[in-house]
Amino acid sequence: MSDLVTIDIKDNVADVRFNRPEKMNAINPDMWKAIFEAGASLENDLDVRAVVLSGNGRAFSAGLDMESMQGTAKRSKEAPGFGDSLGARDGKTFANAFQRAAIIWKKLPMPVIGAIHGVAFGAGAQLALGPDIRFAAPDMRFSVLEIKWGLIPDVGITQTLRDVVSLDVAKELTWTGRVLDGPAAKELGIVTHVTETPLEDALALAHDIASKSPDAIRRGKHLLEASWYADAQTGLELESRLQGELIGSPNQIESVKAGFEKRAPVYQNPTG
Repeated sequence: MSDLVTIDIKDNVADVRFNRPEKMNAINPDMWKAIFEAGASLENDLDVRAVVLSGNGRAFSAGLDMESMQGTAKRSKEAPGFGDSLGARDGKTFANAFQRAAIIWKKLPMPVIGAIHGVAFGAGAQLALGPDIRFAAPDMRFSVLEIKWGLIPDVGITQTLRDVVSLDVAKELTWTGRVLDGPAAKELGIVTHVTETPLEDALALAHDIASKSPDAIRRGKHLLEASWYADAQTGLELESRLQGELIGSPNQIESVKAGFEKRAPVYQNPTG
């Protein structure tokens, strides 16, 4: 695992941090790969019941490291084929490497909580949209900044921003590059909570979630992700199917027993 992203797992919570603090976690080609690999490494880890995503140093992420990306473009012209792996799409998700690094956090089977401080600009803002829940510092600065460079946001924003704001707000943010602080972002629904201690509060919530039945938590995430934009039949049938999988399962029985016995439940790892 690259040291550009660190993972510390304790008490079933993965504390994942972007780790390029000297560059405010600006993202170069190696870091794109490291971010995706960090998320992918957690995808099938049944010991992990919640994830917190944050950035070391002064910022969540300042977005693209323009200098390194310009260097990549230059080398690509000098040596055709260089960097093709970043732009190549896979047949499973239809996403390129930039997009995969952002949407992997949305696709993880366990809850992901973002802790945002400093700046989250451009690609950094789009990475911040991947988690299920976001804590932000009051003086956080968030911007869909691509318009500044004459570009559109293209790091999975079509799959994430739609979950938190209305279409007119998404258009305004895309067209203006408006910079939002924590309270303004909360007013629009981009962040869930504003707090002076976003990382500490995100970790506290993650540990609370990790204390619940991991089977129910995972199925709850799957239920909402799969049904939110689906028709009524799909949603109602999925509710019934997933509930049927839970009723009478070991962790569901343990939840009931622990409640009656007035003790903390002891859960097995999820079944998948």
